Amino acid sequence: MDFIELVRQFRVGPFAVFDIVVSYLGIFLLAPRLTRLALKVRLHISKAQWLWLVLPISIFVHLIFGLRTPLTKMVIDPNNYYLAKLVI
Repeated sequence: MDFIELVRQFRVGPFAVFDIVVSYLGIFLLAPRLTRLALKVRLHISKAQWLWLVLPISIFVHLIFGLRTPLTKMVIDPNNYYLAKLVI
């Protein structure tokens, strides 16, 4: 078992804790640069707003690349998981 498989085995329901933590940590660290980039097109997005946008952006990227994760499956399912859709 390699390191990635080891850290991804810890889950909350169907979601790997490692994936969520890395996503939020990555956006937290990149937020100042992303804000500067957004200011060039006259959008002011704070660090807190970037953190709120992590899940919608990640779902969009997963859909573009055709990756079916548990959360993307929940979002694109038209008949179930209404709470997940409301949270996003």
